[in-house]
Amino acid sequence: MTRVKRGYVARKRRKNIFTLTSGFQGAHSKLFRTANQQGMRALASSYRDRNRRKRDLRRLWITRINAAARNNGISYNKLIQNLYQNQILLNRKMLAQIALLDTNCFSTIMKKINE
Repeated sequence: MTRVKRGYVARKRRKNIFTLTSGFQGAHSKLFRTANQQGMRALASSYRDRNRRKRDLRRLWITRINAAARNNGISYNKLIQNLYQNQILLNRKMLAQIALLDTNCFSTIMKKINE
């Protein structure tokens, strides 16, 4: 049986792992086995947290809208219900930005809803 030299393939695979873990501390970026484990863990965490970020931002927007709505004397769920009934198409991100940066505009929207 002939000898198989697979240095290039193995080196390429290891290099990809070390590139992924280049900013990690200590053995997590120096030793292949621990770097491989930490790289897989980092990729799994980043995948999970991309969806978690969307969830967290939506919660933040709802909290901001609720606070601004209660300052105008209405609860969050009544506000959303009235927005749909009056066919005002503003998503939660835009409503939160308006509530945070332009309270006069938000008050105008509230008056439009309550008519």
